[in-house]
This record gives sequence, C-alpha cells and structure tokens, in this order.
Amino acid sequence: MRGTGTTLMRSWRSFMTDDCVFEASAGADICGSRFAGREAVRASFAEVWEVFPDAHWGGARHFVHGDRGVSEWTFTGTRADGSRVEVHGCDLFTFRDGKILLKNSYRKNRPLIPKAI
Repeated sequence: MRGTGTTLMRSWRSFMTDDCVFEASAGADICGSRFAGREAVRASFAEVWEVFPDAHWGGARHFVHGDRGVSEWTFTGTRADGSRVEVHGCDLFTFRDGKILLKNSYRKNRPLIPKAI
C-alpha cells in the first residue's frame, strides 16, 4: 500500500464501520493500544505517517472467509533520525455488512535499523 497518509486514511475510512476498532500491534494493554470509533482510528493511522513519513506496506497477501479476513505484509518506514524499520506483520479483520468492524494488527518485534553512515 503506497500513497500519501491523507489519501490512504480517507480510503481506509470508507471501508470501516462508524463504530470500528483498531487494535495496534504495540501498547500497554493485552490487545496493544485500542482505538474505538472512526476519529480515534483516523488519529492512530495519522500518527504512523508522522513517525514514518515514507510508510509502506508491501508484498501483501489477503484472504477473506465469511466475516473474517487476513492481510499479511512487510512494513517499511524511515524515522526523522534516519533509522529504519522493516518487519513482517499481519492484520486480522472482522467484517460487518461488508465493512471493517475490527482491525487487529500484529508485527514482528525487530530493532530499528540504524541510519547508514
């Protein structure tokens, strides 16, 4: 998935229910950080592009069965200090009426790659 953060967030929001929930791969809770409702989910997505302006999800593979779906991907991004991340991850989805009700995200826990000198 490539594009500007604003364009992608607008696109994602059109596929999510009004009462959608995003459970991030990191956070203090057992489910990671939990964001409920379109505005909270939008804000959490926006933060990704603040931290990683070149955020990219590549090599995606998807499948859907009934009201559940899976997306596997490789996330890459560069922070302002030049350090990078490159990790495999997946999203587990629950759908309602053809839209995303729950996006539950998982990714490998890998250290940042230092900026090349």
